Amino acid sequence: MEWNPETLQTLSQCFLQTLSPSPEPRRRAEAFLADAADKPNYGLVVLRLVAEPSVDDQIRHAAAVNFKNHLRARWAPAQPNPRSSSSSSSSSVAAAAAAPTLPAIIDSEKEQIKGLIVGLMLFCGSKIQSQLSEALVVIGKHDFPKAWPALLPELVSSLSNAKDYASINGILGTANSIFKKFRYQFKTNDLLLDLKYCLDGFAAPLLEVFLRTAAQIDSIGGSIGTPVGNLKPLIEAQRLCCRIFFSLNFQELPEYFEDHMKEWMTEFLKYLGGVYPALEQSGGDGLTVVDELRSAVCENISLYMEKNEEEFQGYLKDFVPVVCTLLVGASASSSRERLVITAIKFLTTVSTSVHHTLFASNEVLQQFCQNIVIPNVRLRDEDEELFEMNYVEFIRRDIEGSDLDTRRRIACELLKGIATHYRDQVTNMVGLQINNMLASFAMNPAANWKDKDCAIYLVVSLATKKAGGSSVSTDLVDVESFFGSVIVPELKSQDVNSFPMLKAGSLKFFTMFRTQISKQVAIQLLPDVVRFIAAESNVVHSYAASCIEKLLLVKEEGGRPRYTSSDIAPFLEMLMNNLFNAFKFPESEENPYVMKCIMRVLGVAEISAAVATPCVNGLTFILNEVCKNPKNPIFNHYLFEAVACLVRRACERDISLLRIFEESLFPVIQIILTNDVTEFWPYAFQLLAQLVELSRPPINPAYMQVFQLLLVPDSWKRSANTPALVRLLQAYLKKVPHELNREGRLSQVLGIFNTLVSSPSTEDLGFYVLNTVVENLGHDVISPYVGHIWSALFTRLQTHRTVKFAKSLVIYMSLFLVKHGSAALADSINAVQPNLFVTILEQFWIPNLKLIAGAVEFKLTSVASIRLLCESPVLLDPSASVLWGKMLDSTVTLVSRPEEDRVEEEPEMPDIGENVSYTATFVHLHNAGRKDEDPVKEIKNVKEFLVRSLAKLASLSPGKYPSIINQSLEQVNQEALLQLCGMYSCAIV
Repeated sequence: MEWNPETLQTLSQCFLQTLSPSPEPRRRAEAFLADAADKPNYGLVVLRLVAEPSVDDQIRHAAAVNFKNHLRARWAPAQPNPRSSSSSSSSSVAAAAAAPTLPAIIDSEKEQIKGLIVGLMLFCGSKIQSQLSEALVVIGKHDFPKAWPALLPELVSSLSNAKDYASINGILGTANSIFKKFRYQFKTNDLLLDLKYCLDGFAAPLLEVFLRTAAQIDSIGGSIGTPVGNLKPLIEAQRLCCRIFFSLNFQELPEYFEDHMKEWMTEFLKYLGGVYPALEQSGGDGLTVVDELRSAVCENISLYMEKNEEEFQGYLKDFVPVVCTLLVGASASSSRERLVITAIKFLTTVSTSVHHTLFASNEVLQQFCQNIVIPNVRLRDEDEELFEMNYVEFIRRDIEGSDLDTRRRIACELLKGIATHYRDQVTNMVGLQINNMLASFAMNPAANWKDKDCAIYLVVSLATKKAGGSSVSTDLVDVESFFGSVIVPELKSQDVNSFPMLKAGSLKFFTMFRTQISKQVAIQLLPDVVRFIAAESNVVHSYAASCIEKLLLVKEEGGRPRYTSSDIAPFLEMLMNNLFNAFKFPESEENPYVMKCIMRVLGVAEISAAVATPCVNGLTFILNEVCKNPKNPIFNHYLFEAVACLVRRACERDISLLRIFEESLFPVIQIILTNDVTEFWPYAFQLLAQLVELSRPPINPAYMQVFQLLLVPDSWKRSANTPALVRLLQAYLKKVPHELNREGRLSQVLGIFNTLVSSPSTEDLGFYVLNTVVENLGHDVISPYVGHIWSALFTRLQTHRTVKFAKSLVIYMSLFLVKHGSAALADSINAVQPNLFVTILEQFWIPNLKLIAGAVEFKLTSVASIRLLCESPVLLDPSASVLWGKMLDSTVTLVSRPEEDRVEEEPEMPDIGENVSYTATFVHLHNAGRKDEDPVKEIKNVKEFLVRSLAKLASLSPGKYPSIINQSLEQVNQEALLQLCGMYSCAIV
């Protein structure tokens, strides 16, 4: 594309039409620009249009936005990943196919753009300058500094030559954006080299413009009458200098900044302690502009306090009182959030350092408590608005721990920091404040309810969690007394909708201190908590549901649940009704706290037909709704867990209820599969597996229709489905093994096994399939395929051997042995290659036996190894005595040593090609899980089985085995074997 008057006219008209309110000309213009963007020099031509002063400003601004987006898409266009497409959903594949790679901007055009953009940016208005600055950052992200060495000198030159602060701030803003990478990227040699380059070129000019601007601010002053237009850009320039300071100092303290620390800190102190009435009292955003500078200063001194404490400590005694004074004023205002938070963070860092003595006096502590902490903990109008208008965000901040950057939480963190060294003083002062606020509430509850809320919040937020558990403790109040006098009256309130924030705080307290509230007291209050699930407030009914859910998890010492089915039986019907009705409240249609509570209650309660029927109806109704538009993965997970839990618990009590579940769930599962609701496929397959396992012969024909789907290779293409499909296949193989003998189905199943075992990411799933086949089918059924199975496994062993695969192979061979005998195992392996069994024993079974983990796997491989030692003709042959000794040594290691002493997990290199792409993740349903079955349950004690089997074998050839044991076993294993013989009164003679 060439730059000429005709191009200028055409593009100007197109950009004007992109702003048209009429869709048709707008679409035509956008289509024309999209086609033009593929032509060489398009970006350069648009940039020249932006710089053309004769063109209308709104057209130039639209062109600047287009230029920025053009650079984002084409400066370094991302390459599609064919692997990611193949392993993701079909919609992802379609999207990848529909989005071809955009052609990159040619190198010659790039060089011309880089040569023009800085100069053009400085002579444009603020709106266009902002867009060009963002475009420059896009280029800098890929090219700076190595492929754009001219940028930094050009910025420095422009900075020194700039005549007005619009240009200066444009340059500083660009530099700030480019240097941000030093804050977020990991420290590497390349990053440090880039940082050094930037410091060498920009540190001195930055200080120069910072001091020059400071002098101008001092000269014009900030008193009333000073023109706001003169002062505002100067303050903004200082803020940008502070942000660049933060970036350049983030990784480590540069020598230049250490040498000039005094100049920086002198000005920093001035901005924290000074006032600028001309801006702060001018209305509009004047106060915000000044506070943003102060916030940037607070972040800088916090950074120095955290990373350069030794060099910075000389300035602390000046900064701490200034920041405290600033905070006292700012805390009284609801609009100065960022400043309050950054200032409190600085004081919190100081309070936990060796300089905590700056806070040692009672006067300072009293000032902190009364004038900084309490004002920031008190509810503000913004908190009430968030509570009412956005309950999800309120809860995320309030009980999910994401509110560290809110005033309430950060003020409590400051108290915790000071209490690190002055616990008694803080406890007494805060305790006094709590009593005063509760007294104020008692005088006029309706007017002073926020005082009570503040008192409850302080107790909850300053509680300390005990290590390794969910219980908390506090020194501020006696928990039982506070609960009885302050919390219980709120929970007993008959109006569940009055003072909802106070009710929410009380429910949060009950939840937080649930382990310290006696069972007798809690049981009496549970019906009241159930009432609050019917509250109109989304937060209140969410907290009530969460409270019950957390209570049902409380364990007594020894792990016994504190609350059982009999405890909730009296109000179970009301509880379930209120929970399901809560979904009818606006904004709570997919409330995850309510659904999680349903799941937990179903896991504890006695599920009779009277309970199961309305529950399955309610859950299937919700399932049908979410299938239309799955958008809340947490809610959906708890929903499927609740369904699985209901099925499991109800059928444990009454298997006849399975028919009700089948009638309700089959239509939903059919919708999921036929409508391609791919997000739910893993859940649907796990639920089907659960239903198959619970079913009784003759099996429902509907299950067999799904079984046919299982055998179709396309069903296995989505990696997220694979674990669930394996789980379902296992259920079928166990429930209807005879079906595999029909229509070549076993061959299809083994084809699935072969596909899974060939990849390191799914090899364990392949073994699950294979183990289930061996466990449930007779040798006569699988014998035609055994040779092919061994060939596939040994080929994989040769081409890509991993520790995980070797262990899985030992487990499979052990299962084959206990099901079909040691002779069948050895003969079938030797049929692949003569004497291969001995090689497999020597190179894989014996070395990997000690690595086996898991109770069922340990027992299975132990028993199989013992039977090999005592039954296998291969090992009992006199020529195999050395191999027999090695096998016994490995077996004794397995049997006698704890798992943590013998298993050394080696992290295996992931298959990079299979892990670079994003795919939907398989999520395991705990309540639909398959119980591991013991294939050698007739043997109760492995250690006893070992020594009794050896004693019996040795009695047939007296004197033979003691000498082999002495020659082959490690000393520690000889001692362990001798000890086991004594324990079970067996002798190896």
